[in-house]
Amino acid sequence: MSAVSQPDVIRYDQTIERAIEDIICLLKREYNISKRSIAVLLLQGDDEIKDMISRREGGDWRRISDIISETQKAYDEPLSYIMAMERQKLAWAITDDVVDSGNGSKSKTFAEHLSRLTMSPITGIPILLVVLYFGLYQFVGVFGAGVMVDFIEGTIFEQYINPWINGLLTQYIPWPALRDLIGMDYGIITLGLRYAVAIILPIVGTFFFMFSIIEDSGYLPRIAMLLDRIFKKIGLNGRAVIPMTLGFGCDTMATVVTRTLETKRERVIATLLLALAIPCSAQLGVVLGLLSGDTAAMVTWIVVVIGTLLLIGFLAAKIIPGQGPAFFMEVPPLRWPSLSNVWMKTYTRMQWYFVEVMPLFILASVIIWFGNLTGLFGLIISWLEPLMRALGLPGEAAEAFLFGFFRRDYGAGGLYDLQKAGLLSSRQLAVSASTLTLFVPCIAQFSVMWKERGAKTTLGIVAFIIPFAFAVGYVLNKILILLGVS
Repeated sequence: MSAVSQPDVIRYDQTIERAIEDIICLLKREYNISKRSIAVLLLQGDDEIKDMISRREGGDWRRISDIISETQKAYDEPLSYIMAMERQKLAWAITDDVVDSGNGSKSKTFAEHLSRLTMSPITGIPILLVVLYFGLYQFVGVFGAGVMVDFIEGTIFEQYINPWINGLLTQYIPWPALRDLIGMDYGIITLGLRYAVAIILPIVGTFFFMFSIIEDSGYLPRIAMLLDRIFKKIGLNGRAVIPMTLGFGCDTMATVVTRTLETKRERVIATLLLALAIPCSAQLGVVLGLLSGDTAAMVTWIVVVIGTLLLIGFLAAKIIPGQGPAFFMEVPPLRWPSLSNVWMKTYTRMQWYFVEVMPLFILASVIIWFGNLTGLFGLIISWLEPLMRALGLPGEAAEAFLFGFFRRDYGAGGLYDLQKAGLLSSRQLAVSASTLTLFVPCIAQFSVMWKERGAKTTLGIVAFIIPFAFAVGYVLNKILILLGVS
């Protein structure tokens, strides 16, 4: 390997270097780091350094701030991005000169070629579609939501557990209210545990396993690089692919992860899109299972959800004030996923599911039992039935939408039951799945939104989502009718 002389400092272009020199001249106080480092950090927008300099430099801070503003006007991208790219070019130049790929040759390895292919729009998008088709649709949707759910829910619960529990309750429990709490149609075991173990668990498990493979292979940051340009159109950057992708596991957890985004504007937009158009793994899996037998309904659902995500993100980026996003991140090398890593990540996330999520199914069952016992749910469902008919859906769908507020996957599971009973046509499948996906987030996500974004932002998001979701369902139903879809 050849030796490379290291420069004392990284040099930027003439405009930035001039700004650095002007700022250094205005820094009169003594600091623990070099004045050039302070100037560089100021140009990059470091908030902590800005606070320190504004306090210590007094009247000169206004002139420093003017220099930063004038320098930014010379570029279309944020200064932090421009300067990061300069450092990245230097890093590439150094590594290209000193790194040997082995066997005495500097030719690119297969992994490096594949890495570049995954980040190029021409080849990266087809690769992403293949991953989504085999990873999410075939493995999670067909195998997890189809084969595994059919066996656990259709065979184990419906043929053995539920009849046995209901038989015991009928024989030994004389009080109808207590029987309904434990079993029958909406009991803790026959509804709560059935949904959690038989419908949701196989779907969540297969999703977490596939997500761990994608994560451990190093492919996730490449998806971020690939989608960065698209994400900028909706007010985000490639880094937002991490909370967005985590949203397909759990929107509640993903809302917390939006803390990693740099600006308040990005965090608000990401929270809105997570609440509106990103189905969690449980809901996604059930919807994929729901639509897996009807290709036209599934394509319609995909178009509606992705179209809504892009449209609302684009409009939000135009309406919500703030600076446009910048993006740079480290891209690790591609590698074969480690089986031990994949197993440990899947195990940890499944443990989280059992500890954090499964009790919510039991709680939701108790709330549903109480709502049915008092007649409150019956009243709310009667109010929702005319709205369901306006969407072209049977009145029974009102129950699925009501339960969807407590758990998104409860609502999707309710549609799953309706579809099995033959109550939903192809058009109704597309409309109900699309509307429910866009519907108000579950209670857990609502609570985290309240904590992370505050009451005003959260209530504003929910007030927008509810009428918007039903408006989309209404318009979609009319369009499908005009197209002759039954």
